[in-house]
Amino acid sequence: MKARKKRGAIGIGTLIVFIAMVLVAAVAAAVLINTSGFLQQKASSTGRASTEQVASGIQVMQVTGYYDNTTTPAGITKLAIYVTPNAGSTGIDLNNTRIILSNGAVQGLLKYGGSSLYNNSVTGNIFDSATNAWPTTGTEFGIIVVQDYDKSVKATSPTMNQGDIVILTVNAQALFGSAIPVRTHITGQVVPEFGAPGVIDFTTPSTYTTAIVSLQ
Repeated sequence: MKARKKRGAIGIGTLIVFIAMVLVAAVAAAVLINTSGFLQQKASSTGRASTEQVASGIQVMQVTGYYDNTTTPAGITKLAIYVTPNAGSTGIDLNNTRIILSNGAVQGLLKYGGSSLYNNSVTGNIFDSATNAWPTTGTEFGIIVVQDYDKSVKATSPTMNQGDIVILTVNAQALFGSAIPVRTHITGQVVPEFGAPGVIDFTTPSTYTTAIVSLQ
């Protein structure tokens, strides 16, 4: 009888150890499942953010300037920067977009000047002084809407989507302190809140022969 009681006690102890092991394994499995789920969600979120960062951005289509021979020295007083979103880009908020420009002596940082520097109805000369999209200072840029089928580029909340084309207007004379003379190297970027910036890099010609100068 004593031998049977001893074997029974050993069996109960083994059962308790087995149950404890099962419980520990269950807890560990639950922790692993929760952790893997969290990591999966985190990886998915990071992947989306990375894709948005890589795919998004601004493309500088061209840059033109306005040559004014009445200034001293004579040179380019206005810059028109044509931009559009990169292929696959998400919406680009121009309120949070900045323009950086440098002539080697001055580096300027410009932001959108608001609804007073906005025009979506220009059909003639974009450099016309009557066009209210041209800033008078060297700290802001204006917007002239060229193409905007979904009407997303608004005066107070201008957002560029796929297919939209806008002109960012810059008062170069106010920014650099004088008109841009011949043979001057200008560098810069159009920097969106997310995504790749658009590159500005040109050298003004050796002589100005027309009022409208293609620069980039």
